[in-house]
Amino acid sequence: MERPTLLINYKAYNNAYGKKSIEISKQIEHISQQYPDIEVILCVPAVSISDISKSVSIKVFAQHVDPVTSGAQTGHITAEMLAEAGAVGSLVNHSEMRIGFNDVAESVKQLSSFGLESVVCVDRNELVAPAAMLGATAILVEPPELIGSGISVSSARPEVVINSVAEIKKAGRGLLLVGAGITSLDDAKKSIELGADGVGLASAVMRARDPATKVKELLEGIRIGLT
Repeated sequence: MERPTLLINYKAYNNAYGKKSIEISKQIEHISQQYPDIEVILCVPAVSISDISKSVSIKVFAQHVDPVTSGAQTGHITAEMLAEAGAVGSLVNHSEMRIGFNDVAESVKQLSSFGLESVVCVDRNELVAPAAMLGATAILVEPPELIGSGISVSSARPEVVINSVAEIKKAGRGLLLVGAGITSLDDAKKSIELGADGVGLASAVMRARDPATKVKELLEGIRIGLT
């Protein structure tokens, strides 16, 4: 991840798996080709990784990885499994899949050992630098009270973005993504103008009547924010 980024979390919506997920992913890929300077990442359910990664050339991430190695680990998802399935990275510590700090560190380590990227999610700017120092590819900061609210962090709490940008600079490594309530061109634009390297979101795309059109709007917001 070296470019401004739009990260789309498919979560477990009914279009996040099966034929619908492949169709949406192809549409998003088509739109993304109009914005070669912006990276688009699809965070998909584990059951969708193989099919989607074979269907598109843009990056496919897992939504979670367990801090364990291969072996007697019933029900766990290892970094090795993700690599074999075609993922190039994973979310870690999403607000809906919280793990302890030591487990975050181990998850990042396991992902790195298989050449996979990691986006560590945190809920406040004070955790940005500590998470970045673990070697994560990027940090995604999302105030929990704004997740799914339709009220963007860049508008309601711009200080979170500003302070998080300062924290990532302090760490001296990793990209800074922001999320929670990002739904529009203006939300994406303002996040970039405040210093973020990209935005993360889910429902704005996955619940949209036309997901591809919404993705185009958000990519346009990032592009304008960069100018």
